[in-house]
Amino acid sequence: MKLNNKNLDQINPVVKRPAYDRSSVTPGIVHIGVGAFHRAHQAYYTDKLMQQNEAFDWGFCGAGLRPEDKKVKSALAQQDYLYTLYELADSDDKEVVVVGAIKDFILAETELQRLLTTMASEQIRIVSLTITEGGYFTDDSTGKFLSEHPEILHDVNFPDRPMTVFGVIAEALRRRKENGVAPFTVMSCDNLPHNGEVAKNALLSFTSLQDPDLKQWIETHVTFPNAMVDRITPVTSAEHRQQLADKFDVEDEWPVVCEPFIQWVVEDKFCNGRPAWENVGVQFTDDVTPYETMKIGLLNGSHLALTYLGTLLGYQYAHQTMEDENIRLFVREFMDKDVTPLLKPAPGIDFDEYKDTLIERFSNTEICDQLTRICSDGSSKFPKFIFPTLKGLIRDEQSLDRVSLIVAAWCHYLRGVDESGALYNILDPRLDKLQSVCRKSGDITEEFLGFYEIFGSDIPQSQAFVDSFNRQLHNLRTIGVTKTIQSVLNKKV
Repeated sequence: MKLNNKNLDQINPVVKRPAYDRSSVTPGIVHIGVGAFHRAHQAYYTDKLMQQNEAFDWGFCGAGLRPEDKKVKSALAQQDYLYTLYELADSDDKEVVVVGAIKDFILAETELQRLLTTMASEQIRIVSLTITEGGYFTDDSTGKFLSEHPEILHDVNFPDRPMTVFGVIAEALRRRKENGVAPFTVMSCDNLPHNGEVAKNALLSFTSLQDPDLKQWIETHVTFPNAMVDRITPVTSAEHRQQLADKFDVEDEWPVVCEPFIQWVVEDKFCNGRPAWENVGVQFTDDVTPYETMKIGLLNGSHLALTYLGTLLGYQYAHQTMEDENIRLFVREFMDKDVTPLLKPAPGIDFDEYKDTLIERFSNTEICDQLTRICSDGSSKFPKFIFPTLKGLIRDEQSLDRVSLIVAAWCHYLRGVDESGALYNILDPRLDKLQSVCRKSGDITEEFLGFYEIFGSDIPQSQAFVDSFNRQLHNLRTIGVTKTIQSVLNKKV
């Protein structure tokens, strides 16, 4: 059965569907970057509220600023913006649900003025973002805004024809300011430490270049809540779509697959109202820092601990990597000995239970989380997910061998060939520069760690880390991945 409004009543009854009248839903949120992650958590939570006959004025209008968003809109539009959320797990505790919280989708490339008009309207009270870790025009090593970026310079000079997310947000807020309309909350949902602060710094830095009066108005009136979102959401494959059709008779051009686990912790700082997400399990707090530090260090950091080593051994999926006893033990030691001692208590969270849950989630054989997805954009992920732990260990003069192996595995992975000689694709905006170093056969430690935009200045100045990294990279090159891991685990090699 093709998914659309007309066919909803004929969908397989095993599949949950909107029990509310979708015609009563109006957009209250513009979401920039409608991908699988947004649809698996923020839109899903809002749909759950609507199932309770709440929040009908908090529907979503998607916004696409990139050329590839054309395919996203095309897939959703022909389904009346419905999509299927398909949970995958080894247990029976999973659901298949049609989500109806998205009502519209605007492409900036063809409808820029409609997007700006929508964002400037009173009915929009939140603009939320999933634009990836690298989408904030921020230097990873210094935290400074990239004010000389060509796209930023374009938007500074042509405010009515913005190309970037911050140019679009600034122009929408300028129109609201001039028309006496209350501002919207800017809510980042990306995997970034203090993601709200990062978004705020980027927007204020941008407007300081373009319109200092607008910057002052934003600083006074707009809020930027920090948030921690957690749900493993792999890339939807043709096999996933076929599986959905075969098992549940649903023809969906763009379903989202995810694990059953879901968590969202948000600072309750909204300047123009918000949905009552706490009624469907969202945790609101005054300070999200301990939760985001926990999640970024333990989940995202551990993802990097397993993914490059696994790829080098020829694995394709996270669960295959976790079936390797050496990698599983290595990941747990990294969690226990490197990350956890640096964490502050997170109210309501037992760290040991959380780590047990992570091992179980990484080992989920049904979800088939692609290592290619986890490996992508390593040059943006390491400064956020690994280096805070590394700097803490350097400061406390603790062992660096496990973390240096993670960094060395990334370096070795960047050559593009696994231990059997098979080639694999690498997705990274800095790939050409990195490969020009990593493919050299000699001593590359100083040159690799010299990428300032990735490593900054503190890490290369730690002789203990430099020595440990050099040792682990040498071992990967000479005795291979498995024996290198075993040496770090103090196993007999």
